[in-house]
Amino acid sequence: MTSTPLEGQELFAIAELAREFGISTRAIRFYESKGLLSPERVGATRIFRKRDRARLILILRGKRLGFTLRDISDYLSLYDADRTQQVSLLAEKVDERLALLERQRDDLETTIRELREIKQLTQERLQRAG
Repeated sequence: MTSTPLEGQELFAIAELAREFGISTRAIRFYESKGLLSPERVGATRIFRKRDRARLILILRGKRLGFTLRDISDYLSLYDADRTQQVSLLAEKVDERLALLERQRDDLETTIRELREIKQLTQERLQRAG
């Protein structure tokens, strides 16, 4: 795993985090408004700590894997709590997500198969007509 230039830092500005993760500052403020991040304030300036950066990594990973903000929030709420409970919740959510994706994959495979059949039928009809 390669380290980023910001990994050794203790404090981060919102623009630094946005640049590092390729997201907008607006997205970070949105996660803050949902209670997923809790930066400190110095006047109007947000100061993010390592903990906020770690939480942002988890948020973005959760979103990439298709988890809802509610799922991510539930997981993060257990971040400082009992690790066993956190791991148990994660396992449950992963199982739910896998089941959904597998159902979607099955639906896609069925749709692709049906479309190929329709394509073959239309090509046969065109050949007979031509």
